[in-house]
Amino acid sequence: MHKPFWTRKGVAATIGRLTGRGKSALWCLGSAQILMAAARRNPFKETAFPSHLISMQLLIKLLLQYQDHLATLDKSIEALAEELLEYDLIQSIPGIGTKIAATILAEIGEIDRFDHAKKLVAFAGVDPSVFLQASLQQP
Repeated sequence: MHKPFWTRKGVAATIGRLTGRGKSALWCLGSAQILMAAARRNPFKETAFPSHLISMQLLIKLLLQYQDHLATLDKSIEALAEELLEYDLIQSIPGIGTKIAATILAEIGEIDRFDHAKKLVAFAGVDPSVFLQASLQQP
């Protein structure tokens, strides 16, 4: 059962659900407190028309639906990436998680199209070659 949204714990629960794993309950409670304080300072709360509230509710529902769609896409991307042998290998590099690994694999595509590692490095744009203009070189 969900906690009522308008309580600090309810807002924190919603923040936790929307941000996914990786955020602590304490962080969610702190964010909820900041969000609720900002809502109390809202200069428009006295002048809100019912039509504005309806529009706001629709926009919030739309954002939550987008959040659900993105979560579904993330799961699909991760499931497809897990089928690739290179997925775990790329994640073994420090700082590369599931999303970045999937992005790298998607950008590279078929690795066989690079007949040498230098071509892959050049494709990625991480080649540390030095380019000097002839007019700037010292004799």
